[in-house]
Amino acid sequence: MYSHDHTPATGRAQRRRWVAAAVAGASLAALTACSPGAADDQGHAGHDHSEEAAGTSTALAVTTPGGVTVLTSDAATGGGIEAVGSFDTEEFTRLNAFGDGTHLLLTTSRGFEVLDTKTATLTGLVFPAEAAGHAVRHEGTTALYDDGTGVTTLVPTDALLKNDSDRPDTRSYEADAPHHGVSIELSDGTLLTTVGTEEGRSGATALEPHDDHWHDITTSADCPGIHGEGTASDEVAVFGCEDGALLYKAGAFTKLTAPDAYGRMGNAFTAPDSPIVVGDYKSDPDAEGYLLNAVTLIDTAQETLEVATLPDTVRYTFRGVTRGPGGNAYVLSTDGSIHVLDPKTGEIVDSYPVIGPWEGPANWQDAHPAIVGDGGIAYVTEPATKSVHAIDLVTGETVSSITLDAPPNEIAVALGH
Repeated sequence: MYSHDHTPATGRAQRRRWVAAAVAGASLAALTACSPGAADDQGHAGHDHSEEAAGTSTALAVTTPGGVTVLTSDAATGGGIEAVGSFDTEEFTRLNAFGDGTHLLLTTSRGFEVLDTKTATLTGLVFPAEAAGHAVRHEGTTALYDDGTGVTTLVPTDALLKNDSDRPDTRSYEADAPHHGVSIELSDGTLLTTVGTEEGRSGATALEPHDDHWHDITTSADCPGIHGEGTASDEVAVFGCEDGALLYKAGAFTKLTAPDAYGRMGNAFTAPDSPIVVGDYKSDPDAEGYLLNAVTLIDTAQETLEVATLPDTVRYTFRGVTRGPGGNAYVLSTDGSIHVLDPKTGEIVDSYPVIGPWEGPANWQDAHPAIVGDGGIAYVTEPATKSVHAIDLVTGETVSSITLDAPPNEIAVALGH
């Protein structure tokens, strides 16, 4: 473990920049969206979704080559999936839930562009970034990380429900050096953020707000290649390392070492009431392709890390795991089935055939099947048939499907947390 460090802040390395100020909406409203119905270059008042957000339908979207299709689903009540709109964008973009149940973030060369699922358009609001990276929603704050500058932008998660065209009040933190990073703000205001440079990443630091700056609590340099994050029950945060995982718990970092010299966890899949984090796992740094055959099981209460090897027929990618009913993990495999994994034991307890067999991608950006959960329903993409399927995770039944005009790639649900 690493002790608390309350050394007086002096200099950039210790006195972290805090920016907490209202930003004039016109400065960002001028960054117009490239879709019909977007804000003009003068800006305009955003849509008021405070009442609409209470609806029962699930909003989601998928990217296709050069486009985005917005969907709505009543699968949880036995209804179908419908396309409500689409628009053109850059050839390859990524999607993230903003966290308010209505908005998604589309990452483009401009930064994080706000997508309104109610109107199926970009709103014109952009959180600029040189290289938009991770977006993490947690306990009322959505943290946007710019890999190109190392700046984290902290946005109130409910801010866009009243006005999604003008930039809301935000706070910022700037890392000592740009890197492919991630940040999360805990409920007590602690900011956890990665440490690294363009050449590599080494660990994470915990910071607390003090007036106009961030003050160091503690730092761990014991997480090479740090990537991905998740928060388990009791708000224990987990980061993946190339040799295990890093926990932040009770104000201190704890390293959990992998059983292999190279044992990389790059993505963490959590359930809100479970102390167990399921992570992907790779033990061969020279292995070609993106298919994996094992998972990491991290018990944050017991502070243990185990690796469960899956049956030979179960192979998945970073897009192939979600959590669902009972805290189980649901693994979308190349055999076309969802395999239900009990995270307490690491055993496969059920399997549901849902799509046709598929092969791993040549590049991680290539369209390949993905799964994302929304309570007891999972949405599964099938690029080979240009389809999106709603799957009941309890029964394994396909509740509804929709065929698109182009193969789906990224998928995100507008989850409200």
